[in-house]
Amino acid sequence: MIGWWTCGIFTEMNNLFLIAIGGALGSVSRYGCQRWIYQLHPHPFPFGTFAVNIVGSLLIGIFYAASEKGNLMSADWRLFLTTGFCGGFTTFSTFSFETISLLREGNYAYAITYIVLSVLLGVLAVGAGIFVVKIL
Repeated sequence: MIGWWTCGIFTEMNNLFLIAIGGALGSVSRYGCQRWIYQLHPHPFPFGTFAVNIVGSLLIGIFYAASEKGNLMSADWRLFLTTGFCGGFTTFSTFSFETISLLREGNYAYAITYIVLSVLLGVLAVGAGIFVVKIL
């Protein structure tokens, strides 16, 4: 008979597996999207990271709202999609590095624009994702 303590271990291992797979898929997706955007539109403004952060914010809003709306999404799917995929897809560390790079290069207007638009549109995108799911 399996002891009561093993249930917690298996649950945690399952959670870590879901996050790891989702994170890997999100990271590979981010790389592909950023590369594609930079190839289409080479520019000092970091459009690739900007785009994935806004899209990722929209997705996390949709996923959280879907998980809270009845039985549209299980707890496992929510963990896989939000913590895993969206966590790997969006990237605050790259956003921070690119902002510092813009400042070092003297692109102050781009840096300020990047900060303001990323935060503002990111928050609005999460809200939009939640709104879309609630009206469905």
